[in-house]
Amino acid sequence: MQILNANDVAAALPYDRLIGALDAAFASDVTVPQRVHLDVPVPGGNAGTLLLMPAWAAGRSVGVKVATVFPDNATRSLPAVFASYFLMNGETGEPLAVLDGTELTVRRTAAASALASRYLSRRDATTLLMVGTGNLAPHLVRAHAATRPIDRVIVWGRRAEAAHALVEELMQENVTAEVATDLDTAIPDADIISCATLSPDPLVRGALLRDGQHLDLVGAFKPDMRESDSDAVRRAAVYVDTRGGALAEAGDILQAIDDGAITADDIRGDLAELVTGKAERRANDAAVTLFKSVGTALEDLAAAELAVRNAAR
Repeated sequence: MQILNANDVAAALPYDRLIGALDAAFASDVTVPQRVHLDVPVPGGNAGTLLLMPAWAAGRSVGVKVATVFPDNATRSLPAVFASYFLMNGETGEPLAVLDGTELTVRRTAAASALASRYLSRRDATTLLMVGTGNLAPHLVRAHAATRPIDRVIVWGRRAEAAHALVEELMQENVTAEVATDLDTAIPDADIISCATLSPDPLVRGALLRDGQHLDLVGAFKPDMRESDSDAVRRAAVYVDTRGGALAEAGDILQAIDDGAITADDIRGDLAELVTGKAERRANDAAVTLFKSVGTALEDLAAAELAVRNAAR
């Protein structure tokens, strides 16, 4: 059985190949049951959460991501989230590999956004605005740059020091990057706007969007969170990673529906429909497109399979 740590997973999942693997996975027959959330009591502290996210491709592989979220870990100088991924043979159930789930998750999440961009952003998109400076942000920049000819990255974050740190990291990778001091001014400058925050309030307003932009919403993952206002959602052709996930968890979509800006029927397609051509892709160069992801275990399985194949070479 293989054991892949975070460095192993990173080396085994270059973005160009991971995006291709997700493209193939969304066009294939993969079963994704509902994820399981279990509360774990912590005596004298806040309860933790155990998350189980299974998926399988019949006869090929079975996988499950096991994640824990313990909010009091900050007081112990530990991350709040830990994750591991278990991959098994789809015919025998034999364990094949255990992978670092945190690195797997950030990479597959960024690759899913880039996959959507492959079908929704303009082919000549060169400027990326990265809204947010957390662990996912540099991965989103790298993944989008693997799909479009990005030659300028603008970074905005609530904390200026974090934005400057991300710019320094990107510049060390020979990426032309700069800090935006005012988000509203930066929004019209970008061809692709990628958001990875935990914001409860809109950051991207529809009034600031211009024709031809692509909006990639990754961060807000609860119904009471949002990174865009309802006008932005109304203006755009809306796509999601999975309809079920978006209509259960995506605050950007759910709040826009509650506001009457759109209905569920206004969602143009999900990733499976995009990659198979069942959903209309970018209509023209002037269209504004929006992709909202909440994550799916299909992406974890596809990434784990690719990582194990590449690590074995």
